[in-house]
Amino acid sequence: MIGAIKKLLAHPATRDLSIDDPRTTERRREIIQSNRFLRRIYDEWYRLIAARIPDGRGGVLELGHGSGFLEQYIPRLITSEVFACRGVDLVLDGRSLPFATASLKALVMVNVLHHVPGVREFLGEARRCLRPGGSIVMIEPWVSTWARAIYPRLHHEWFHPEAADWSFPAAGPLSGANGALPWIIFVSQRRVFESEFPEFGIETVRPFMPFRYLVSGGVSLRPLMPSATFPVWRAIDGVFSRWPNRWSMFALLHLRRRSCHTFT
Repeated sequence: MIGAIKKLLAHPATRDLSIDDPRTTERRREIIQSNRFLRRIYDEWYRLIAARIPDGRGGVLELGHGSGFLEQYIPRLITSEVFACRGVDLVLDGRSLPFATASLKALVMVNVLHHVPGVREFLGEARRCLRPGGSIVMIEPWVSTWARAIYPRLHHEWFHPEAADWSFPAAGPLSGANGALPWIIFVSQRRVFESEFPEFGIETVRPFMPFRYLVSGGVSLRPLMPSATFPVWRAIDGVFSRWPNRWSMFALLHLRRRSCHTFT
């Protein structure tokens, strides 16, 4: 039954393509631009990220630019992706960043961290490349009572909050993932993170948006609600945000590079 529902709801623009096919990323850009409800969600996410970029020297690198338009909110943004596609400045692996030590003031991403197969290597590279006071700012899937019911049933990615470590089954660059990974790192195993990466202070962990992305259809499903209903769903999200551990599907995460540790 669930498989039939997913097939019915699948967006026709990408239904017959592998998620690891660069054409899927290209078409998702078109989906975001044409779906006014979804576009407003990304506008909101990008404003949250841009507001947390520190002032001063250093570049801002976006990992997994893919289908997005964050450059409209952050001037001189350096965009990157794991494969070549339109609108991307660099093709790179987040576990090996081609930047000098302390040369960046921010690393930003939307729905990327949970795809990184070696997240410790990425965090080590982020520690090296960020200057003191620099930030990692991201929007990621989150674990809540509601999310535990929805993600495993309607989303294509593996979602396993009970994973014992920060790894996940090997697959392609986008199909390999654990949607629960950010929650595991910054909540379930937060002490492990703080022990291994004391250079980072956790500034913000803000779970939110239990319904709007879901009813928008996201980048994988057909829209479930017309764009005119966006204010109504925003108000509903606002009410349910009082209980983030029960009602959330995403989280805003902000880490800051401390100045009291030397670079390694």
